[in-house]
Amino acid sequence: MPGIYIMSSEPQSGKTIAALGIMEALAGRVHRLSVFRPLVAEGEDRDRLINLVSSRYSLQGTYEDMYGTTYADARKLLTAGGQEDLYREILVKFRALENSSDIVICIGTDYRGASAALEFDLNIEVANNLGTPIIPVINGYRRTPSLIVDVAKVMINSLKARSVTLLSLVVNRVQPDEKENVLTTLIRAFPEGFPIYVLPENPILDTVSVQEISDALKAEMISGDRTWLDGEVKYIKIAAMELPHFLDHIEDGSLVITPGDRSDIILGSLTADMSRSYPRIAGLLLTGGIPPAEQVRKLLDGLEMAPVPVLSVRTDTFTTAMNVNAVEPSIVHDSTRKIAAVLGMVESSVDLPALVERIAVARSKKQTPLMFQYELIERAKRQRRKIVLPEGEEERILRAAEIVILRGICDIILLGNPDEIRRKVNALGLSLCDVKIIDPVSSELRKQFADTYFEARKHKGISADMAYDTMSDVSYFGTMMVHLGYADGMVSGSVHTTAHTIRPALEFVKTRPGISIVSSVFFMCLADQVLVYGDCAINPEPTAEQLADIAISSAETARAFGIEPRIAMLSYSTGESGKGPEVDKVRTATTIAHGQRPDLKIEGPLQYDAAVDSSVAKVKLPKSEVAGRATVFIFPDLNAGNNAYKAVQRSANALAIGPVLQGLNKPVNDLSRGATVPDIVNTIAITAIQAQSGDVS
Repeated sequence: MPGIYIMSSEPQSGKTIAALGIMEALAGRVHRLSVFRPLVAEGEDRDRLINLVSSRYSLQGTYEDMYGTTYADARKLLTAGGQEDLYREILVKFRALENSSDIVICIGTDYRGASAALEFDLNIEVANNLGTPIIPVINGYRRTPSLIVDVAKVMINSLKARSVTLLSLVVNRVQPDEKENVLTTLIRAFPEGFPIYVLPENPILDTVSVQEISDALKAEMISGDRTWLDGEVKYIKIAAMELPHFLDHIEDGSLVITPGDRSDIILGSLTADMSRSYPRIAGLLLTGGIPPAEQVRKLLDGLEMAPVPVLSVRTDTFTTAMNVNAVEPSIVHDSTRKIAAVLGMVESSVDLPALVERIAVARSKKQTPLMFQYELIERAKRQRRKIVLPEGEEERILRAAEIVILRGICDIILLGNPDEIRRKVNALGLSLCDVKIIDPVSSELRKQFADTYFEARKHKGISADMAYDTMSDVSYFGTMMVHLGYADGMVSGSVHTTAHTIRPALEFVKTRPGISIVSSVFFMCLADQVLVYGDCAINPEPTAEQLADIAISSAETARAFGIEPRIAMLSYSTGESGKGPEVDKVRTATTIAHGQRPDLKIEGPLQYDAAVDSSVAKVKLPKSEVAGRATVFIFPDLNAGNNAYKAVQRSANALAIGPVLQGLNKPVNDLSRGATVPDIVNTIAITAIQAQSGDVS
C-alpha cells in the first residue's frame, strides 16, 4: 500500500488532528515516513501542516518534495483544460517521494478561496490517481448526531460512487457528552463494518497561543521567556486608558496591546503579572514599531523574574488589534500543549494499532529515536502507573506533568507547597487541576514515613525527631512514598543534585538481591539505532566486581526496553593484546560477568571501534558474537563514560535519554539539572515502564 489519503469536505474539519495521530502511530513502526500535500498556497511562507509534521517527525527530503503543485498553478492548468496534466504533475511528485519512503501520508486540500467548491472532487480524483485509500474527516462542531449522520452519508456515498477504497471514518469536534451517542448512531447507519472513530471537542485546541499570534503578525520578540509563547490568549486588551484604570480590566490570560511608547502600561502589566493581586498576563504586544524607552529596555533586560513575552510589530494599534482578531487557532510545530492534547485525544478515541494494521505496514527493523520514544509512551500507557515528582514547584516539571497527563502516560503526584504550585500552574496557563499535590511538611503521611525511616536507620544513630525532620525533605518523602507503595516510581533531579536524589533510595529502598551497586545507563538514540551506555553518571571508579554487576544490570535494562543485549566491556585494548591494571580490571570483570550470566553475550576488553565497526572487528576479533555488533557499552570508569556519551550526543546529534538508574528494588530516576521538558517526559515514561514489570533492572 503506497500511502493513505486524509481528506475532508469543508474547512476546519480536523485533518491536522487525524494526521498527527496517525503519523505518531506510524512513526513508531516505520523508518521512512513521509508527508505529501497535493496543493499548497503560493508565496514565501511554507505550508503550515507540512512544516508541522516534517519538523516534529524529522522527515527527510526538501519542502518542494512534499507537495504536488501550488493552487495558482493548478488554477492555470484547470482553466486551460489541463485537468489530466494537473493529476499527472501531482502523481509524478508523489511517486518520487514514495520511492524513498515506506509510506506516504497524503493530506488533502483546505477548502479556502475561490476554488473551494471544486476541491472535493479534486481530492477524490487525486486519491484515485495515487492509488491511496481514503480516511474522510467530518466536522461535528455544533451539529446534532442526526445531522452528523446526514453529512457522513452524503460524503460516504460520494466516495463509494467514485469507487475509492475507504479505510475508516473520523468525526471530529463532537461535544464530549454526545460522543458515545454519535458513535452509536454512526455505527447503526453504516453496517458495512469500516472503523468509525469520534473525537471530542477539546477547548485547548480552540484557543490561540501567543506563538500563533506572533507568527501570524511576524512580530519581533524583545523580552521574556520563549517557553511562555505556548501560553493561551484568552482575552485581548487594548490599553488606551491610564494605568490605574487599565489594571481593573486585566483578566487571566490577557494579551495586552499598547503602543511601544506607553512605558507606564508596559511596566504596569509586567508588575501586575508578578503580583499575586492580579491575574496572569499572556503577553505584551507593542505597536507602531516604536521601541520601548532606553531606560525601560534596560529594565526589561534585567528582569530575570519576568518571563512574560514582550513582542513588537510595526502596525498601528487599531490595525494590530484587527490582525490579532483575525488569527485562527492552529497547531504549529512548537505548540507543545496542543500537540500533547491532540495525541492524547486521538490515542484515547482511535484504535491506532487496528488502524495501522489496516494500513498494512510492516514494522521496520531499524529503530529511530522517534520510534524508541513512541514505544516508550505506548508501553507506559498499557499499565498506567503513579509517578511522584518531588520538584513540583519547578516550571519544567509542571510543563512535563501536563504533557504526561494529556498523553495519558501515567498518573502524577506533585510534592511541594500547594498554594505555590497552583499559583505557578495558573501563571503558566497549564491544565493540571486534577493532579494530586502533597506538601510533605503538613502531610498526614509524614508521621508514618518518619516512623518507618527511624526503624530503618536507628542503627545509624538517627533519633525519632531527626527522622521526622528528614521527612519534610521532598526527596526523602517522595522516595518513602515509592518504598511504601503510595507511588510506583519517582523522578527528580531537575533542581536537586544526583546525590540528593538517590541518597534516600540507597538508605532504605536498597539494591535488588544479587546486585551490589546502583548504576545508571543512557539510551543513546542515533540516526537508526538505539544503544545503551553504562555507567555514565553514578560510579567514579567501579571495581571489577562492580563492573560485572553494571554489565548485567545494563543488559537487563536493554532487554526490558526491546534492545537485544550484546555487551562490550570497553577499554583501550582489544582482546589479549594489552596489559596493565585498567585492562586487567576489565578482563576480570568480563570473566565474572560470564560466570554469573553465561546466557549473556559479553566480550571484553574491547576498544570502541572494534565494538561498533564490523570491518575492524573482523581484523581484531573475527569470531566474536559481540564485536562489530555491540548494543550495550560498559565504560571502565565515570570519566570515560561521561565524556563519551556527551561527545556522541553533541558530535552525532544523538538524543541521550537518561540517566536511568538500575539495581534498585523500586524505580527511582535522576534528571540532569539541564533536563528539557521532553527529557523529563521520557524519564517519567521509563520510570513507569520499570514500575510495570516490577523489574527496575
